[in-house]
Amino acid sequence: MAKRKPVIVVTRRLPRDVETRMMELFEARLNPTDVAMSAKRIVDTCDGAQVLVPTVTDRIDADLIAKLPETVTLIANFGVGVSHIDLEAATARKIVVTNTPGVLTDDTADMAACLLLAAPRRLGEGERLIRSGNWDGWAPTFMIGHRISEKRLGIIGMGRIGQALARRVRGFGMTVHYHNRRRLHLDIEKELEATYWDDLDQMLAHMDFISINCPHTKETHHLLSEERLSLLKSHAFVVNTARGEIIDEVALARLLASGKIAGAGLDVYEREPAIEPTLLELDNVVLAPHLGSATREGRIAMGEKVIVNIKSFVDHHRPPDRVFEI
Repeated sequence: MAKRKPVIVVTRRLPRDVETRMMELFEARLNPTDVAMSAKRIVDTCDGAQVLVPTVTDRIDADLIAKLPETVTLIANFGVGVSHIDLEAATARKIVVTNTPGVLTDDTADMAACLLLAAPRRLGEGERLIRSGNWDGWAPTFMIGHRISEKRLGIIGMGRIGQALARRVRGFGMTVHYHNRRRLHLDIEKELEATYWDDLDQMLAHMDFISINCPHTKETHHLLSEERLSLLKSHAFVVNTARGEIIDEVALARLLASGKIAGAGLDVYEREPAIEPTLLELDNVVLAPHLGSATREGRIAMGEKVIVNIKSFVDHHRPPDRVFEI
């Protein structure tokens, strides 16, 4: 008698190639409407399922985890960040959690580099002006911005993405500085020509640009508080492609509006998809709709990682990307 395929629940629409492969390997309950599922719908759809495949748009908190059917023993996250999943509650329920590290490194680093260029050169403001039909043509003093060469970039979080960004900006002629939980091996520091700062506050006060590339945890929530943001130079720019909750968004908007910070490039927000209203009104902010991993190649690679983790788990092997409580 043929063995029944494992039942998996996918909360959002994924690339067609990924969904097709999931249907071949598993009994996949897909979400063709791509409307974010409520907690109740997730729980109800998981009836009889072994695997839940959520994304960053799903809040897999302790209450939801407690209501999941006993059959669910794996949460295979479609994405790297897992701050939307209560790892402690999952562990208590003996539910394994996996993610998709490594495949989004270049895509996210590219987006950070893009924002590092766009914000000081006022590309967002300029694009809006062109579309408005109010551009009167070139003038010597029109829309003067700032160059990034020979400027200091402070990277907060020097993991895969931070290091990939450091390699990119060296080509722009920037000087790389970083703050990290642990200092990098000296060989890596030498390769990246990166200067380590043990004290984040001191680094912030000396940089021309700041890029946030660390994960969102209890310790990094509002890591860039109003007090810390106030340490930045008035000509400094802030770029965030990590998680919106790492910055106090209200404080950032206030400091940008007052000119105490020169500008920002943001791809993530504290209360996505809601955005602090003041940010929407400011010309000195470039806003992107969470595009860091939005390449066809990256999304397919994420799906392949999810499939490998599920296949390993149901075959009673250790999933390669198991996440442990932080």
